[in-house]
Amino acid sequence: MLYNTLRQYEYIVAIADAGSLTDAAAHLHVSQPSLSVAVTRVEQRLGRTVFIRRKGAPIEITPFGHRIIRKARDLLERADEIEMGPEAHVPFVVGCFEDIAPWYLAPALMRLEEHFPDLDFQVLEGRFSGLATDLSEGRADIVISYDIGFGEAFMRQRIRTITPVAFLSRSHPFAARESVELEELVAHPMILFAEDLSEGFVRNLLDAMNLTPNIRQRVSSLEMMRSLAAHGVGVGISYSDPPGDISYDGAPLVTVPIATPQAAADIVLLWSRLREPDTRFSEVLQQLLQL
Repeated sequence: MLYNTLRQYEYIVAIADAGSLTDAAAHLHVSQPSLSVAVTRVEQRLGRTVFIRRKGAPIEITPFGHRIIRKARDLLERADEIEMGPEAHVPFVVGCFEDIAPWYLAPALMRLEEHFPDLDFQVLEGRFSGLATDLSEGRADIVISYDIGFGEAFMRQRIRTITPVAFLSRSHPFAARESVELEELVAHPMILFAEDLSEGFVRNLLDAMNLTPNIRQRVSSLEMMRSLAAHGVGVGISYSDPPGDISYDGAPLVTVPIATPQAAADIVLLWSRLREPDTRFSEVLQQLLQL
């Protein structure tokens, strides 16, 4: 419970700045006795002395008082920010699913800063569940992601539809193919992402096609999937397709598109359904739809 009021903390800071009760009272347009009583009540509730007050001598701030005054200044600044409105000095945050962030966040940031030089933009990477929470709790304004794990609490608009790829070793029987079908891949050991939503998405897709996968490994990163696939551990299934045919450890890698129509997925812009209408947000949305 807050026992001391913001007004009382304002008095404490004003006295520290003015160096005397008389000058602080004049600045605040209150009587000196009222100011003195307010300080006494604050000190009583804190159980410590903030100012040393002697008749005919300047006030002195105790070490404890200096600490309290610093915190009071911070508290008052935060209160001022609230009074100025929720969007005052708050950056516009663009979140992105981390596997596709290297493709989208830098171009998004450059486009937005070019078209809205008066706004402050920040970027944020995350996994599906974390990004959904960030949107709900206001830590992100909009998110670029696959539409996985985002329910009816979110609005969405499609940026594009993409198809997955299979990561293979050069010795794999499908390495020379121009494309491959999921029906063909399930006969081979698979490498999937360990995140529940990512694996669940692929499993649901395979279940809908009456296909039973042979999952050899689960990984938490795209590059780990590519490395294992390059060494022949299994076939990596991914909707992110980095350029290049070499894994991080230097092993050669083959990437083959998966042509199964049912496997196509959307990359979308997502935002909270509870967000209030905002003209500037709509303008930002239109720019991001052009990525």
